[in-house]
Amino acid sequence: MSLLAVGLSHRTAPVALLERVSVTGDALVKLLHDVRADAHVSEVMIVSTCNRVEVYAEVDRFHAAVTAITDLLSDHSGVPQEQLTRHLYVHYEDRVVEHLFTGVCGLDSMVPGEGQILGQVRQSLRLAQEQGTAGTTLNELAQQALRVGKRAHTETGIDRAGASLVSVGLTLAERVLGPIADKRALVVGAGSMSALSAATLSRAGVTDIVVANRTFDRAVRLAQSVGGRAVELADVESELAAADLVISCTGAGNVVIGTEMVARTLRDKPLFLLDLALPHDVDPGVRTLPGVTLVDLESMQEAGIGGEGQGGVASDEIAAVRAIVAAEVCEYLRAERAAKVTPTVVALRAKAADVVESELGRLVTRVPEIDARVRGEIAQTVRRVVDKLLHEPTVRVKRLAASPAGDHYAEALRELFDLNPKVPEAVTRADVAEVETDSTGRAGEEEA
Repeated sequence: MSLLAVGLSHRTAPVALLERVSVTGDALVKLLHDVRADAHVSEVMIVSTCNRVEVYAEVDRFHAAVTAITDLLSDHSGVPQEQLTRHLYVHYEDRVVEHLFTGVCGLDSMVPGEGQILGQVRQSLRLAQEQGTAGTTLNELAQQALRVGKRAHTETGIDRAGASLVSVGLTLAERVLGPIADKRALVVGAGSMSALSAATLSRAGVTDIVVANRTFDRAVRLAQSVGGRAVELADVESELAAADLVISCTGAGNVVIGTEMVARTLRDKPLFLLDLALPHDVDPGVRTLPGVTLVDLESMQEAGIGGEGQGGVASDEIAAVRAIVAAEVCEYLRAERAAKVTPTVVALRAKAADVVESELGRLVTRVPEIDARVRGEIAQTVRRVVDKLLHEPTVRVKRLAASPAGDHYAEALRELFDLNPKVPEAVTRADVAEVETDSTGRAGEEEA
């Protein structure tokens, strides 16, 4: 089995295409299960955010799995394959690890250093766990990626320097509205991005914050957290009339704020709308209205937001994070390669233990007059001899397995000794044998 990632992001595709491919809610669950149902896929996790749509999978056939995943992305999105494949990237094995570690540190986001990706990957993993599509491999990979992301934000200044899309959006808003502290803000939605938006507004000194959401209880909780007021989603139009700044990120999958709705609420002062949803919440047609400014993910992409040095992220901070990622990728791959040889080592010890016990049994049958004390000494001596003979090869194969192409050493060991590391009985018995080996091996060295 091997790791595979197939996806597209703001770096490879226009936002309009990302918008079509993006999946949420029931559609995301269905895509998870459809990918997992493919004969060549054993595990799957999907990361779908405003910056990217990526399918992570454990597969047994590279080309067949890539074709299947591409077909499903095309089917679910309605984007023809010939149009979709031009924007897709594919990573395999080591490159999957590097790509996920880099992304979770915020280095692949539209605004470098943003921390929202940590929560988004955590949510993606949790959904895959709940749906039973993520197994040991993707669980371990995603968990380690989250630890790497936390380390990057803790040990470098990228978390302090990096601006989120919300922060960048508010900076653009101040160019239109002037200082926003005395403005009325309307936040549409109550998810993680909306919560970040409300918190960022509050830190910027905005005290008049209204939160609108389809689930009113969630709107109330978010509004209370920033000292604001909650309204029903149906009240958005009436609230637009009093708002100076609107931030929308509902994940509804359709237009929430239409051109006609905004036109009916226009006044003699500017209105700034920040649309962070994918697909978009705000009808792009509002740009034609007098006094209305709309900034969305597409306009941010066109403005070049997201390059190195953008959003207040210094190049030396990015370099520091890249160094952490490089070190963590090497360590993860080393540990993975070493772990892959363990079943072979266990099977070898199990086979050796079987041979020892078989020969000791024959000895008792052939020479039954040997008393218990002598029999015990003979048994201990034979086991020590076998343990010492196996010690160096097993230690070396574990060390060699951690190197690139190290799996060839384990393969040679399996071939030479005719081992089957998948036999449960062998694994169970070898666990005990390995403990005994450590104990008797140390004792033998001390006596020598």
